[in-house]
Order: sequence, then structure tokens, then C-alpha cells
Amino acid sequence: MTRALTTQWHNLAFSGLILHEILDHPLEDETPQARLKQVGMMTILYSMNQGHQKLTLSNIMEITALTRTGVKETVDLLVKRGMLKETLVKNSMGRGTARQFEISPNLIEKLSSFGAGG
Repeated sequence: MTRALTTQWHNLAFSGLILHEILDHPLEDETPQARLKQVGMMTILYSMNQGHQKLTLSNIMEITALTRTGVKETVDLLVKRGMLKETLVKNSMGRGTARQFEISPNLIEKLSSFGAGG
């Protein structure tokens, strides 16, 4: 399969997987709007990840034009779901800490089970 088709297959498989994980497994007291925001956020984060961009609050804010609170609210739900893994790293100035995220290895493993991992 050509690289372009492989990439397209990965994107479609990832989209289907996140739709299933978020829409079919709502968190307690979660609104439909919150679930849609999570689907959109995961789509953006996957694109950033594929482009080798660091998944930090600042980078996400820059791409989405959301406020820090808006990004944090949605990302925290994705961490709670286990779709994102959070680590604390040094901030860009090297003095404080920043939250950095990665797509959960568990989610990547599920994606791989569809024959679309990577």
C-alpha cells in the first residue's frame, strides 16, 4: 500500500476509534457538547502528534485559539478517560514546569489491533 493510502487509513482508523471511545462511553454528568469538544481536540492532537509537535497547553492554545482554561478543561477530560497521558516537564524557559501530553499507549495499542497502528 502506498504511503499516502497508509496515512489515510491511519487517520480514518484513529477517527473511528476516538468516536467510539468518547461517544459510546460517556463520563458521568458529561454533556454531549463536552464529548464533541473531546472528539475535536483528539483530532487536533493526533494531527499535532503526526507533525511531531509537542502536545503542551501553550502549543494547543496556539493552534486552537482557545484560552488556557478552555484547553485545560477538554484535555483534563481526555486524561481522565485515559486517552492522553500527562507528564510534567520543564517549561520552555527551563525554570518552571509545564504539562505535556502524549496519546495514550493503550489507545495506540487499540489502533494497532485494527491493523492501523503507527
